[in-house]
Amino acid sequence: MRRSASQSTLLSGLLALRRLPLRTKWRRVETWWSQLCSLPARTASKPMSAPSKVSYSFSTMAEVSHGPAPGNDCLSFIKASLDELEGPYHCWLNRSYKNKQLSVRDRTFLVLSARIHDHEILFENIKKIKKRFPHLFIMGLFLIHPSADTMHLIWLLMAENISFPILLSKKAFPEMEKGACYLLFKNFEGPAVYHKKDVDLEILYQAIQKLNMPPAGNSESINQLKFTSWKLDGITKDYYMCSSLQNLLLCYPGCISADESGNRLFLSDCNHHRIIVSDGNGVILDCIGSSPGFEDGDFEFAKLRRPAGSYYHAAEDCLYFVDSENHAIRKADMEARSVETLYPTSASKKSSVRIWTWIMNKLGLESNVDTNVDETSDVFDSKTPVLPWHILRSVDDTLFILDRRFQAVWIMDLASAKIDKILKGSPEINEICREQITKKSSLLDHLGYDGFQQQIEYTCFVEGLPHSGLLSSLTTLQNQIFICDTVGQRILKVDGESGVCSNFKFSNLGILGLPYWMTSPLETFYATGNGLSEVPIDHRQSFQLLPGRIQIQLIVDVPQDTELVQPLDETCIWRQARGAATEVSLIEDVPGSVDKVGVAQLWYDELDNLASPKPESEQAVPDDNLNDNLMVEDKEICITCNVNTSPGTSEVIIYTVLYLKLRRDPNSQEENPEIHAGRILDIMSSGRYVKMERDLWSEFLSKSKGDLRDLIFMKPLHIRIELHSLDHPKAENERDIILTDSSIQVKVSLNGQ
Repeated sequence: MRRSASQSTLLSGLLALRRLPLRTKWRRVETWWSQLCSLPARTASKPMSAPSKVSYSFSTMAEVSHGPAPGNDCLSFIKASLDELEGPYHCWLNRSYKNKQLSVRDRTFLVLSARIHDHEILFENIKKIKKRFPHLFIMGLFLIHPSADTMHLIWLLMAENISFPILLSKKAFPEMEKGACYLLFKNFEGPAVYHKKDVDLEILYQAIQKLNMPPAGNSESINQLKFTSWKLDGITKDYYMCSSLQNLLLCYPGCISADESGNRLFLSDCNHHRIIVSDGNGVILDCIGSSPGFEDGDFEFAKLRRPAGSYYHAAEDCLYFVDSENHAIRKADMEARSVETLYPTSASKKSSVRIWTWIMNKLGLESNVDTNVDETSDVFDSKTPVLPWHILRSVDDTLFILDRRFQAVWIMDLASAKIDKILKGSPEINEICREQITKKSSLLDHLGYDGFQQQIEYTCFVEGLPHSGLLSSLTTLQNQIFICDTVGQRILKVDGESGVCSNFKFSNLGILGLPYWMTSPLETFYATGNGLSEVPIDHRQSFQLLPGRIQIQLIVDVPQDTELVQPLDETCIWRQARGAATEVSLIEDVPGSVDKVGVAQLWYDELDNLASPKPESEQAVPDDNLNDNLMVEDKEICITCNVNTSPGTSEVIIYTVLYLKLRRDPNSQEENPEIHAGRILDIMSSGRYVKMERDLWSEFLSKSKGDLRDLIFMKPLHIRIELHSLDHPKAENERDIILTDSSIQVKVSLNGQ
């Protein structure tokens, strides 16, 4: 009788029991019996686990569990929650109502499951993993706690720039009771559970690579990970997905520095991935950075990813700053208006890419795998600053670059742009940076701490220096102290003599242009750009007209309880026509280019007119008085758009953004921050939040000590006009066609929002 492989393994194991101590013998027998009764047989080459668990350990730093019990309850709960944003036992945060990412279940998931407190390190690890595996779908699973704990989570979402979806659960799972853990699985099957918050990332890297390994000889799976199938589906969702406070004028203004001689402030608007340059009176002069990414170039085209601390070098007229989530040190030449990367040096070579790569990038078809990252090694070399946040300059032209948790300092020579030394631990940082940190922190003596209690409470600091976490959030300019209020999403100005604190008001907002998340690079090339799925349409209307020139006028009613901070700027309007129409609004403003035709075409047109002149009745007479006859009140905005149409169907797309704030009613003394916060959220998001998410963000905003009626926020506007043009009417000679000038007026009301 032939024995099976499992029977042979069991027999050889029983024979080996003779050489083991009695206690070990009973443990080994108990383990085998448990496996034979409840699990498929294992091969002899795989390690055995303790009898009370069906698990095995890959290293001393991380424990991974497999089998039917660990992780399966979590998986079932997640799977059941995918189709609803809110249910009796769950609520989603950071998940768009149109986001279909989670419905694509044939992918690799990494779920961070933890209680709310004390997992900033886990978020850092997630960012490292995401950089190395951009195709990996990451989400969080957190247990809903009392209000104070939940507010801590909301604060962390802002402070750590957490953009992946978060699932809040009212149910506790055994994995959470053991502490923070990662769940790794594919197709919602066979989850691996990795315990301990300081898990060795190399173990996760190997496990992720193993799950994503394509079948032998199948190169199609690799292409799906690297090229268009994921790119067009995701279009970097982590950075383009609408977050709850994204439409505030400032979204986590974390760091600020000054140019004393030039009377300029450099504000890192961190979660908008830009640096705003203004004068001491709040007039915006320039903006560094256009959208999230990693690209050098002119200010309008340079891409940053969460810029943080900065230092202005007066002799060079350059701003040195840390690009936190690109793990880079970069320099902005203020005269040339260009950005370059100092460190790492390999990243600065990205600007010299081949023309085909550049075209693919602009089309959104680039590879999602960073070609500068070696998949077989760690993402960061030993000298690369990991998530840097603060930057200080010493007297000998040395830059000190510190991470946010004050666990490391990278010492960089400014002349050579090389990192010479790395020091780890708060004591080392305290020794070399204490004087500069103390000097900055002493500015807080001029302020009342009540307004920053939450900000100080959640900020890491150097041991012995309790306010050092605000090191990069303070600066002085011409006897004024400027401080970033990351709870109230504003900048405060304190008079150096009187100590009076006031809200720093910005103006000239049109320089900021249209927010990057309102447009998609695919819009020009595809009939339905994937980026549009996240931008709700505020108004859609259809018209049937004769072909020719059409003047479109939009009359927009702003919400009744709001007021415009400043008139709508032309740079904040984006127009596009596609199909059988051409948008000519801006071209008509250029003298001599009204007809958009060459000299030869003009000559032929003149010959046609001489041969058979058109009757006066057929001449198109534009209605030049249409704008003059249109009365626009204070609560209305007029936007014009001119298009040339041919027979067929076309669509005119108009994006714009209104800068608003809540209107003050002189007859009302109501100062309820909860009501104001809820109203701001409803206007910014067009009421798209689920109830629990809205309540959480409303409570977060209401924690601000300032008056929310001073808070500037954006109302994105997305309008689509469909035009159906008939055939051209014929002239009496049946040879010429008649071009008709038409005008339409579209009324858009935002009072219901």
